[in-house]
Amino acid sequence: MSSVTNQRSQKLILIFIDLAFIFLSYILAFRIRFENIEHRNWDAFLSLSPWILLIGLFFVTMYELYTVDRKSKWDIVRHVIIASTLMMLITMAASFLFREFALPRSVILIAYIFINIFLICCKLVIMQLLSIKSGIVFFVGDIEEKQKIVEQLKFQFGKRMKVKYSSSEESLDRIYQTLQYVDYVIIGSNISSEVKSKIIFESVKNQKIVYVIPDFYDLLLSQSIITTIDDTMAMAVKPFGLSLGQQLVKRLYDIVASFIALVVLSPLFLLISIIIKLDDPTGSILYKQKRLGKYNKEFTIYKFRSMVEGAEKNTGPILAGENDPRITRVGHFIRRTRIDELPQLFNVLKGDMSIVGPRPERAYFTEQFEKDLKYYSYRNTVKPGITGYAQIMGKYTTSVDDKLRFDLFYIRNYSFLLDIIIQFRTLIVLFDKSKSEGKKEKENIEPKKQRSLHY
Repeated sequence: MSSVTNQRSQKLILIFIDLAFIFLSYILAFRIRFENIEHRNWDAFLSLSPWILLIGLFFVTMYELYTVDRKSKWDIVRHVIIASTLMMLITMAASFLFREFALPRSVILIAYIFINIFLICCKLVIMQLLSIKSGIVFFVGDIEEKQKIVEQLKFQFGKRMKVKYSSSEESLDRIYQTLQYVDYVIIGSNISSEVKSKIIFESVKNQKIVYVIPDFYDLLLSQSIITTIDDTMAMAVKPFGLSLGQQLVKRLYDIVASFIALVVLSPLFLLISIIIKLDDPTGSILYKQKRLGKYNKEFTIYKFRSMVEGAEKNTGPILAGENDPRITRVGHFIRRTRIDELPQLFNVLKGDMSIVGPRPERAYFTEQFEKDLKYYSYRNTVKPGITGYAQIMGKYTTSVDDKLRFDLFYIRNYSFLLDIIIQFRTLIVLFDKSKSEGKKEKENIEPKKQRSLHY
């Protein structure tokens, strides 16, 4: 059986185990809560159980609870708690709204505790078993790319994994020979299409799991339509950006979601405003800054002020550092939790931004990035967003090149469902400190050299 088939089977088995634990948690909750279970409560549970399992399946797959790849122990705990909390809230809402499905809240709360215990323990045991697993990862590409991701390879594939390296300049026969003795193959972006296709073919033929770091050209061709010119196959490349229908659906959702969010979060807005004023009575509550939106149209973005007033008066536009002295005491908290971004809901309501999209950038940095990356301007074919694919997949310190790959992938593969997935996974980012840390002080802050977006 191939490695790919093995992975798919393992994924299905782990999803089944997670759902079994969710079901078991409710059974135990009933046994603990009631000595003799009343028929009406048990019937309600049986009626609701398919929906409970369906909700569970949604969040297990949404937060990828079926895998421990690229996750630390804290990542696992965070993912499980967020997923189980959302499951509990939706189950409570369903139980309240549909009386025929009514379940005692005590049962739901007890089940919630068991779900967290079972799933967290299960994931940690799996992680421990995988940590003693050995194997070989084979990276084919240039030395710069290899140095950049080698530590991440260890993190993703396990500490005992060995990493073999081969330059793209080496002969294909030598690369093919090495392929026979490895478990995973990773192909860098700076390899010609011809060589890349040959390595992929040989890897798949030998039933290896293959990862390809895409070139920007590859991303531009994604979602192309296969057609013919006479009897010759051709790829019709779709225009970059969203269709009119997609734009209308996205805008309608943005208006409804931003309006509801502003109403629901209004007490939080008031509280944060008071705290900012108490921390710095002379400063403003909101920070306004010019950013570039769709087609580089300039607009004013709103944020809760997290730095001292006039932070860039003497320095000019620079990126925030990890221990930046310009950040206020309150600023550290609201930046880490992304609360400072909430006023951008007004930008969404106005139509300057969307809930989901590439993060808006300042003209100063955009000019620099467009000089370095010829594909950078493609990200401005859609409205910028409060959150985006680059934010859930990368970190604050992710390079411009990699963030651009994520942004282009999002635009090319846009769907309303993808927007919903990004919003749910943004909850993970809010509780992940590494996602919001600034650049290290020792690194150069000039855009050309350090190549990290001012997000």
